[in-house]
Amino acid sequence: MRISAGYLISKEVPEQLKAKFASRNELEKEKSKAVIEKAQERKERRRALMGRTLKFNKEYMHTERTLIRARRQAKAAGNFFVEPQAKLLFVVRIAGINKLSPKPRKILQLLRLRQLHNGVFLKVTKPMTNMLKYVQPYITYGYPNLKTVRDLIYKRGYAKVNKQRIPLNDNQIISDNLGQYGIHGMEDLIHEIYTVGPNFKQASHFLYPFKLSAPRHGFTNKRHGYCEPKGGDWGPREELMNDLIRRMN
Repeated sequence: MRISAGYLISKEVPEQLKAKFASRNELEKEKSKAVIEKAQERKERRRALMGRTLKFNKEYMHTERTLIRARRQAKAAGNFFVEPQAKLLFVVRIAGINKLSPKPRKILQLLRLRQLHNGVFLKVTKPMTNMLKYVQPYITYGYPNLKTVRDLIYKRGYAKVNKQRIPLNDNQIISDNLGQYGIHGMEDLIHEIYTVGPNFKQASHFLYPFKLSAPRHGFTNKRHGYCEPKGGDWGPREELMNDLIRRMN
């Protein structure tokens, strides 16, 4: 026995402390191993996401060049080129709740357009087109291009997780909620939305409805339709919807 700092310390370490130290060392090793494996998994996931991003960009460029070539060939032959039918819609609510009858109110709730200047992505289908026709005086919609989809998701994109609005500042949020559908990052999400992929429903409902600002320079006239001779705001805009979204984004 020896005396140190007023305490009696035995030369031999008790078996209980030995077991405790061994257990702690084992836990530390398992923890460090799990951290290394997690870091390696995230690194591989980022590398795979980068590869898919390059692949998506090539697909977009190929599609665009094919359309340009087809337009030129039709023009050279003196024919008309029929553009492919759009598959994606972006709908924005432009009217409030005043003097709104129950049926349009319910349709707007089903479309998740509960507030003024809310926007959502929708798939072009016959039932969806009929629903939009019924609530046309309260909305405007059109076909967003790739740049518009990317700007909306990067600038105004929020996730709906456990009924909460969470900013998309980490790919891990996307991977945790949409990983089972093969969507692990922002570019995967953009590709699924823009191409209206097989998991479009899950991807679009994962995105919280976009909260847009009032458009720069304001609206023209909300009481008239966009296609009317006097000019207005509600109703379909087709490709010209991109200009409005840029002014509201």
